Amino acid sequence: MLLQNRSFGAGLLAGVLVLAAACATPPQDPIAREAFDEANDPLEPMNRPIFDFNLFVDRNVLKPLASAYKDVTPDAFQDAVQKFTRNLGQPLVFIHDLLQGEISRAGVTLARFVTNTVTSAGFQDLADEALGLEHHSEDAGQTLAVWGVSEGPFIMLPIFGPSSLRDMLGRVADGFGNPVRIGADIADISLQYTATGVAEGIDQRARLIEVTDDLEKSSLDYYAALRSLYRQDRDKEIRNGKAGPPTTLRIPD
Repeated sequence: MLLQNRSFGAGLLAGVLVLAAACATPPQDPIAREAFDEANDPLEPMNRPIFDFNLFVDRNVLKPLASAYKDVTPDAFQDAVQKFTRNLGQPLVFIHDLLQGEISRAGVTLARFVTNTVTSAGFQDLADEALGLEHHSEDAGQTLAVWGVSEGPFIMLPIFGPSSLRDMLGRVADGFGNPVRIGADIADISLQYTATGVAEGIDQRARLIEVTDDLEKSSLDYYAALRSLYRQDRDKEIRNGKAGPPTTLRIPD
């Protein structure tokens, strides 16, 4: 146990040193410093090579696979895949609704999950189409933001793409705490759960082909444009589409 703790500590220290070494030096010019702070990307010297790697993988593997999926499968099949994988995420959304103090939204999420699971095993969204219960997403990164945890620096993750320190930690937490994943492990169907996750990733990439193509063509700096778009979208998600700063959950003393 002691050896394991020392190994973990050494690994953590090494990670901190790598991040520290990768940090860009803040410019001295006031205007340049303002732009540097606004980008919130002190790890840019490390992030850009990771972005180049992600772009290579996307162009040679992910995008061709997603394009083939989009061209070969009928629209009805693609819609069913999206609705099924989205329905599997509802239990986790429900947990984060509660953790954020959004009781009414939690009720909507629960009603959506029960309705769609019972009526179509999640392959149709009758909760929205028949009952007007619209889908919304929540995750641990959003919950941490509502709890007052700062965003931290922008981070480009291998394969997974744009993130922040807060969202990266949230991704790890959701990976361990997802009740559907835990249930799949208990039922010994982890392989099927993983296959569902792969299908979800391909479907999502297929839906973003035009968006990312347009962004890349219209951007002088694709990396910076993607970074800006990610941060804007995350801010909107944290605020639940509302204007102004995100609502911070007030925990009683």
